[in-house]
Amino acid sequence: MLPRSLSRKMFRGRMPSMADDLLHDDRVTLWGLFFEAYQGIQRRLDRELRAEVSLPDGWLEVLLRIGRTPGQAVPMTQLAEMVLFSSGGFTKLADRMERAGLIHRAPCPTDRRSLLATLTPEGERVLDRALAVHVPGIQRHVVDRLDAAQREQLEQILRILRAGLSAESA
Repeated sequence: MLPRSLSRKMFRGRMPSMADDLLHDDRVTLWGLFFEAYQGIQRRLDRELRAEVSLPDGWLEVLLRIGRTPGQAVPMTQLAEMVLFSSGGFTKLADRMERAGLIHRAPCPTDRRSLLATLTPEGERVLDRALAVHVPGIQRHVVDRLDAAQREQLEQILRILRAGLSAESA
């Protein structure tokens, strides 16, 4: 509990509530630091991609997910989940990317209800150009700021968090 003189100054004459305690909870601080770091790095990487490759925000993630999937063909619903879009929002994004000649949607040979997203030759070229900008950006904004032990620890932590999300979804 805060000393009375400090609490009066901080809370302008009212007593602190449970919400006030939660506002300053270490868990909120941890989450804020994680979010600020992620957002700051992401903004820099997106800005670099727009400047060097003229690639709109979010497009690289779609190209990467398709390119890194064995067979380079991903069902549209699965791709929308991978890039954390609603199916409607992702459909609009996919429409724009298809009009730009970067992806192609085709019926799935094993499930007539599904469409598969694949990279076009232009999509592969854009992905290559984007990675030539993106990977050095990751190096500058993340890798160079951590030593080897910190990178390994961060990777382990992120894998644990991702696994927890996967387990909760199942």
